[in-house]
Amino acid sequence: MKSSGFDYIRPASELEALRLLAAHGPAARIMAGGQSLVAMLNMRLLKPELLVDISGIDSLKGIRVHEKWIEISAMTTQSELLAWPALARELPLVAKALPWVGHFQTRNRGTICGSIVHSDPSSEMPLCLALLAGEVVLRSQRGERSVPAARWQVGMLTTAREPDELVTAVRFPRARQGEGFGFQEVARRHGDFAIVALAARASANTTALAVAGVADVPTVCDVGQLAGAVLAEKLHELAWSLGGSDDIHASARYRRELIRRLGPLVIEEARSCRS
Repeated sequence: MKSSGFDYIRPASELEALRLLAAHGPAARIMAGGQSLVAMLNMRLLKPELLVDISGIDSLKGIRVHEKWIEISAMTTQSELLAWPALARELPLVAKALPWVGHFQTRNRGTICGSIVHSDPSSEMPLCLALLAGEVVLRSQRGERSVPAARWQVGMLTTAREPDELVTAVRFPRARQGEGFGFQEVARRHGDFAIVALAARASANTTALAVAGVADVPTVCDVGQLAGAVLAEKLHELAWSLGGSDDIHASARYRRELIRRLGPLVIEEARSCRS
């Protein structure tokens, strides 16, 4: 199957892109790397009247270091971030998770922001955003705003972005002294969407665990300093609370079991590598 017909415009500036979004609203779709969008167009899950290709906008490219944030612009590809020399120091969780995103070929086109905007419940970058409590920067002709991760993803493939808004960047907090991170996932093949992915963030006083691939949005749970049988019970409760469902990839029971089995491993990884 191929996509239905649409108009295509490749704006040269953010202002032009924002003008197009304001004029066309929900009838327009933004394309960055296109790794998720083109597949959805071909399956006719989306039928936009206008495709706005932002790949030619230079101001939407690059990685910027701020005092508290690493800001990743909308056209920064997954490969570019993975090759950034400071990634493991500044964003160690992202450094652990990013090699699991797609394959070498797709990472050369797919963007970090595109993955977060797509908001697949099994995707690694939305999981990292949720656990790290990052934020998404949006711009429209009405102005600019930032949406914290806790309010960004509101459902499966659904975010807080308004139809006239352009995601210009995503911000991840820089890693702090004394933090450790862990990440593991299970997929049918390396690079496929995760059946279940788990990430952990540990500090001196507490540990947070995030789960993707079960509920409609990434879920973050504070497990404190729990260990042993008490931690196992906490993970059992978490696994059941997320619901989950059977599909062609795995059963809900299997997903619950992955949380119970991988959870302690990811938490121990985070605690053991605290700097």
